[in-house]
Amino acid sequence: MQNIECVVDAKNKLGEVPVWCPREQALYWIDIEGCLLQRFIPELGEVKVWKMPERIGSFAIRETGGLIVAFASGFAFYDLETEKIQWLSKPESHIPRNRFNDGKCDRNGRFWAGTMDDQLSEHTAALYCYNPDGTVQQRLKDVGISNSLAWSPENDKFYFADTLDGSIYVFDYDHDSGQIANKRVFATTEEQPGVPDGSTIDEEGYLWNAQWDGWRLVRYAPSGEINQIVDLPVQKPTSCMFGGANLDTLYVTSAIWDLSSEQLKKQPHAGGVLAIDVGVKGLPEPRFKG
Repeated sequence: MQNIECVVDAKNKLGEVPVWCPREQALYWIDIEGCLLQRFIPELGEVKVWKMPERIGSFAIRETGGLIVAFASGFAFYDLETEKIQWLSKPESHIPRNRFNDGKCDRNGRFWAGTMDDQLSEHTAALYCYNPDGTVQQRLKDVGISNSLAWSPENDKFYFADTLDGSIYVFDYDHDSGQIANKRVFATTEEQPGVPDGSTIDEEGYLWNAQWDGWRLVRYAPSGEINQIVDLPVQKPTSCMFGGANLDTLYVTSAIWDLSSEQLKKQPHAGGVLAIDVGVKGLPEPRFKG
């Protein structure tokens, strides 16, 4: 078993979306239900927290500074210094049961973010692409819970999970246009202990997925077959990303969510950020080009 260290005992209700910033040598992540943005600088052991006015589903670092954020209600720019918000678009303001969830930038600097049914029952959600020119395009509809956005190193495949379906899908991806096509099942958790949450791609093109309620990470080969399982000391891992100076540390976020006090005694680091050496490196996370 790999050496697993809890580097930030954050006790987040719903820790999510780790993003490594190579320029700052820092890990950013969020607590969706706590309305928090957090930053950890490993070299200093320093943690900073920003309180948000509403739940934050995902974000990406902007090339020009600050963040692009998918708040629960829509897209916005966020200035880390002034803490000012510039609202951009609220494409689902007419669907009150939905909120934004997972999101990431593709390697052309477009920010993709999907919504979810906040009641965890219906396929009322969708996947959107926010372009650097300010336009918003719906790329997928009839989604339950958007998760697990990732692109193959060759930029020809796009991965996306619907947690409500218990499936990770793969699409053909046109890097220039951002179009996705030919949706098919990449992997299913039907006979596994958990359901798919957030993912990242390593330099070998394998998909690492955090399995919510599964106490584990699963590494999938490009064929969709399980290549490796990493058992974790937390029941609800939520997402993962490679970081560190050489992108060889896999950071994993997790959640307390609805765990009882008795359950928490058996997993004292639930809601924390874990760090693992899994023997492979990741890829640098793209920035939003706007």
